[in-house]
Amino acid sequence: MTSKLKTSIMAFWVITAMTSFQSAAQQTKFSLEIDPVTFVAKGYSLHLRVQPKSSDHLLLGLGIYAMDMPAALVNFNKNNRDKGWNVRLDKGLGLFGEYHFAEVNRKWFVGAQAGLQEYKIDLEILEGSEQFSNLLFMGYAGYVFRPFKFNLYFKPWAGIGYTTKISDSNQLGSEVYDVAPITMFATLHIGYTF
Repeated sequence: MTSKLKTSIMAFWVITAMTSFQSAAQQTKFSLEIDPVTFVAKGYSLHLRVQPKSSDHLLLGLGIYAMDMPAALVNFNKNNRDKGWNVRLDKGLGLFGEYHFAEVNRKWFVGAQAGLQEYKIDLEILEGSEQFSNLLFMGYAGYVFRPFKFNLYFKPWAGIGYTTKISDSNQLGSEVYDVAPITMFATLHIGYTF
């Protein structure tokens, strides 16, 4: 075998190995997250997150969620305070985008959510219930802890957003459940990256 052929074969193998290594290092990564608060509040949540190929900082996602709203959150709006409203976020669907400053699912991040949510309301003093849908646009920030050597992480975050009713009724009898345009939320997600 000539040295030129050997060099060509060696170069081919090095380029192939580097390309394979680079491809493996730049694969799209997937994570699943849950919000334990929703389960405590008689609901559910499941969020799929995708780190696009060749992106160290961007995380995109889709989530579904539901929960009974705690009285503290319902009463946070002074127009609903102590009126006996029972409120359930019956179905929620959110699109998420996050920018992680260090790398995805490590340390500080900021994000945005756009969501469509269906609420069910009833009032302790009246028969029946109503439902309405709203849009949610929220900015949020948080921190990701990875206390173990494997891919489990803890992600507390807090956000402030704008919401508006888009369909159905937030009135029961003569009582109106006030949908404030500004909303705040804080929670903890637990996730795993595959």
